[in-house]
Amino acid sequence: MLGSPYEQQVLDLGHDAEGPVVATLVRRRAESPTRRAVLYVHGFVDYFFQTHLADFYVQRGWDFYAVDLRKYGRSLLPHQTPNFCRSLEEYFPDLDAASQIIREDHDVLVVNAHSTGGLITPLWAHARRDARVVDGLFLNSPFFDLNVGWLLRRPVAALVGGLGRARPYRVVPLGPSTVYGESLHSAHKGEWTYNLAWKPLGAFPVRAGWLGAIRQAQRRLYAGLDIRVPILVASSTASFRSRTWAPAAMNADAVLDVAHMARWAPALGRHVTLVQIDGGMHDLMLSAAPVRAEMFSELDRWLGAYVRGARPDGTAPTLAGGAPADAA
Repeated sequence: MLGSPYEQQVLDLGHDAEGPVVATLVRRRAESPTRRAVLYVHGFVDYFFQTHLADFYVQRGWDFYAVDLRKYGRSLLPHQTPNFCRSLEEYFPDLDAASQIIREDHDVLVVNAHSTGGLITPLWAHARRDARVVDGLFLNSPFFDLNVGWLLRRPVAALVGGLGRARPYRVVPLGPSTVYGESLHSAHKGEWTYNLAWKPLGAFPVRAGWLGAIRQAQRRLYAGLDIRVPILVASSTASFRSRTWAPAAMNADAVLDVAHMARWAPALGRHVTLVQIDGGMHDLMLSAAPVRAEMFSELDRWLGAYVRGARPDGTAPTLAGGAPADAA
C-alpha cells in the first residue's frame, strides 16, 4: 500500500473463535544495514502509516518493521470484529512471529509502541524476559489506565469487565470522542492522511470483552513487571478532557491522562526513563513539527545512551557511574 521501498508479509496465525487470523509485517530496509532493527506496534483503532517514523530509523541504519496486529488495519478480515480481543495475550503470537523473522538477521531489536501497543508490548516483553526477545522498549503515550473518573475507572470498569466474560461483544459507552481524530486527519484540523475505514475519527465500538482484557492487563502492570532492558516512556505534559474540539486539543493528549503514564512507568522494570514533551498530542510522533523534532531528539539520545548495540560504532552504552547498561 505504501509502495517502494516498503514490503509486507502476511503471517498466518491459525484460527480463533471468529475464524482465520493473520497479522501483517511491513518492512523497509536501511540503505546501509547494521543488523539493528526496530518493530513498530500501533495502538487501538490504528495501523502503521507513519512513514516519517520509518525515515528516522532507516537514516540511522536501522531496518524498520511495523506489525498490523490481528483484526487491525491490513490484517482486518471481513469476518472479524475490528480491533477485538478477550485478552491482550492473544497478540503474543503476532509479536512472537514478527520478532522471530526480524531476529533471523538482526542482532539488536527495539520495540517502538504506541498507546495500547504500549500496554501489550511490556506484558509480552515481561513474559519473554528470559529469552530477551528485545533490547529496548520505547513506549509513546502508553495506555496504562482509563481516562475517566475514579468511579468509572475502578468499580464500573470492573463490573463491565465481568460482563465481558458473559457477553464479550456487548458494546459499552466508553469510547473516545472524535476530538483526537479531528486533530489528526487532513480533512479536518490535522496534517495527516490515512485510511478512515481502519482508523475512523470516532473509533470502533468499545466492547465489554475488550475492556475486560484492558483492565486485566493494566492490573498486571500495577502488580509490577520485570522487564530487564532499558525502557523509554514518553508523553505530553498535559491532557485535554473536553469531548468537543478546541484549539487546545492540538497541544495535549486528548485520549489518555498523562499523569497515569508517569505514575505507572516505574512498574515496568528497573531501568525506566520518563520524558514529557510540551505541546505533545496523544501520538507524539503525529504532533506538531517542533514536538516531533524534540521527541526524535530524545529518542536518538536514549538509543545511543542505553540500548545495547544501538551505537553505530558498536561501543557499549553505560549508565551513570560507568556501569554497563546490561547491568541495570
